[in-house]
Amino acid sequence: MSQKLPSHARVVIIGGGIVGCSVAYHLARMGWSDVVLLEQGQLSGGTTWHAAGLVGQLRSHANMTGLIRYSTELYSELEAETGLATGWKQCGSLSVARTPERMTVLKRTAAAARAQGVDIELVSAREAGEIWPVMATDDIVGGVWLPGDGKANPTDLTQSLAKGARQKGVRVVERVRVTGIRTRDGEARGVETDQGAIEAEIVVNCAGQWARGVGLMAGVTVPLHSAEHMYIVTGRIDAVHPDLPVLRDPDGYIYFKEEVGGLVLGGFEPEAKPWGMDGIPENFEFALLEDDWDQFEILMNNGLVRVPQLAEAEVRQFYNGPESFTPDNNFILGEAPELKNFYVGAGFNSMGIASAGGAGRALAEWIVNGAPTMDLWPVDIRRFAPFNNNSRWLHDRVKETLGLHYAMPWPNRELDTARPFRRSPLYDRLAAKGACFGSKMGWERVNWFAREGEVPQTEYAFGRQNWHDAVGREMKAAREAAVLFDQTSFAKLLMQGRDACTVLNRICAAEIDVEIGRSVYTGLLNERGGYESDLTVMRLARDTFLLVTGSAQAVHDADWIRRNTPENAHAILTDVTSAHAILSVMGPLARDVLERVTSADLSNAAFPFATVREIDIGYATVYANRMSYVGELGWELIVPTEFAVGVYETLEAAGRDLGMIDAGYYALEALRLEKGFRAWSRELTPDINPYEAGLGFAVARDKPGGFIGSKALAAHREKGVLPRRIVQFTLDDGEAVLWGGELILRDGQPVGEVRSAAYGHTLGCSVALGVVEYEAGVSKEYLESGKFEIDLAGERFAARPHLRPPYDPKFERPKADRSEKRDERAA
Repeated sequence: MSQKLPSHARVVIIGGGIVGCSVAYHLARMGWSDVVLLEQGQLSGGTTWHAAGLVGQLRSHANMTGLIRYSTELYSELEAETGLATGWKQCGSLSVARTPERMTVLKRTAAAARAQGVDIELVSAREAGEIWPVMATDDIVGGVWLPGDGKANPTDLTQSLAKGARQKGVRVVERVRVTGIRTRDGEARGVETDQGAIEAEIVVNCAGQWARGVGLMAGVTVPLHSAEHMYIVTGRIDAVHPDLPVLRDPDGYIYFKEEVGGLVLGGFEPEAKPWGMDGIPENFEFALLEDDWDQFEILMNNGLVRVPQLAEAEVRQFYNGPESFTPDNNFILGEAPELKNFYVGAGFNSMGIASAGGAGRALAEWIVNGAPTMDLWPVDIRRFAPFNNNSRWLHDRVKETLGLHYAMPWPNRELDTARPFRRSPLYDRLAAKGACFGSKMGWERVNWFAREGEVPQTEYAFGRQNWHDAVGREMKAAREAAVLFDQTSFAKLLMQGRDACTVLNRICAAEIDVEIGRSVYTGLLNERGGYESDLTVMRLARDTFLLVTGSAQAVHDADWIRRNTPENAHAILTDVTSAHAILSVMGPLARDVLERVTSADLSNAAFPFATVREIDIGYATVYANRMSYVGELGWELIVPTEFAVGVYETLEAAGRDLGMIDAGYYALEALRLEKGFRAWSRELTPDINPYEAGLGFAVARDKPGGFIGSKALAAHREKGVLPRRIVQFTLDDGEAVLWGGELILRDGQPVGEVRSAAYGHTLGCSVALGVVEYEAGVSKEYLESGKFEIDLAGERFAARPHLRPPYDPKFERPKADRSEKRDERAA
């Protein structure tokens, strides 16, 4: 049936699932009522309707937890506002462990929950059985009880959000299919539909499984792929009642919830079954796929272990409903870097019901404010690049990502599927030397090197993993001789043009208008004064600057810089990541190694810290940048890709008798933590400013004309206190191993969390960087007067706070150089 569409709207939302309706609701609640939501079928008819409706609050990132906690508040209040039931029930949830290792995970979860203010309780196997009397507990070690968790009816919840949006002026139109995206001058300008066009200032893609296809209409990368997700609904089972909590048994890959006196049994099997390789049918509405008991077998068998009564229970319904999953199991949110005013909220990895309330609000705030209002990096659309949208790669990766929900979250766990993806020119050579590779932004990067006779494969554990001694060898070489890092994965951006300096000086917090041949460590700040990124800017010529940033930040940083470059500015930004390898020679003998292979004068007087210069290395000509991320003398060599192998061979031969060895990113991480160097996305986030991070030295407060975030920073500075601060910690116990995410306590009370941690072989103990919060100010006196501890899986270890790093090498550096601190790009 044809229906008349408006010719114009401020915002058009594509997709009437729970996320699209949540975005519409929140936009209207913020005063934006000229919104049209288009649904190709009926509301909730795609993926939402067959979702299990579980709402678990706790996530590894505090802001992600905050979004879901907001969801629970919204869902509990929505019926009173709209008059439509949502099916929300705060029944609580119980997660159980079958193994000591899983119990360690749950204990770490409990500590993280305390850090994030989530109510949680560790329970014994007996107590778990009392909370959930339907299950067998003979193989249970223990569990955790979260009373604030719950469940909702996805279809009812969607209808309630839609009604709330309509009440505030939003127009919701069903049975309209979007066929194209209107664009002009790099901006979204509306949509084409099978019933006419709508001009719009903003287009929001909340099309669920169809979101990737909608993105392709606009030239926007939305990397997701569907996979079959299955659960069964049983008939009535004794002792199952309406208030029965949700049960999660991750060692069996399964979950349960009550439904009409029976149970829903579903789960996330280790190897998923992708679907929709030929595209998602347009008319796939309130539809299911064929039952697949073979695929479901692993879940059914584990369900029988946990609830033996299932053997006699009636199976009333088998649900096989496809859902979309992303390459990293986090959803996708934000404004597309390829197209202004085109926003995406999709790829919810079977967690859409729990996330929709908070995610819808966060995306609405992003739209209204023109920028995120909090750190959303784990779900930011700019963490992906166009190469992540390869359909074959997505197909192979999604087999693993579905199962990540219940896979053992080992420290430093790497994904195994769809690899190798991106490779350095040195990949084969390093593999032949015993490299154990990890992956970052698709790059194969060396984590550590095995000795001859050792297997270069990580054996996961919560204590010392099998690479502990190997990393110790690499760190010792870095501190006493020299090491060679392959850091080709660094993102490299070239800014050129007569206005390049002016533009960068407004975007960067540090002074960029320096003499040619100088490099500058700087933050890119938002209007709140928080870190959008941190990087190194190298001035190669009057109008040419090379920016080197983190492996994962190429798309994000390029987007931030372009959005803050005036349209009439003569400043061109180009991603040149693939044009250059980066080899870093670090350690007290770094100069000795390099002097053997170059004619350049590398003396401190001729080549001081923060200098970048073109030099010869063997037959190659490279840029050498004197910076260090490990707290030792060192140079980064920026090498044209085709010369990378030759430069590596030259350096390897020159340093062999000096004790130089190859080193990987695990050593790099521990070395930077010993020196207290911060890392973006961990210590440095959009919510943390330079003064809180201890990086005020990298801010040019008196820069003429200021810079983005300068007003907010001035206001922070005027307060005179730091209610939040990044602090370095070491443990008194030399055996305990920290991994990050642990709870920090002062005098027995939670005051923060560990953001990064590693074992510092130089110091003989674990070393960490964490955020500490105290409203009256995290002063030196506050740190020195309290007793600090770090909760490691329920066991508290005495910790010493440091405002100055406990490791401080003495190598020559002019006194004017206040720190060899540089970018946090290695993280």
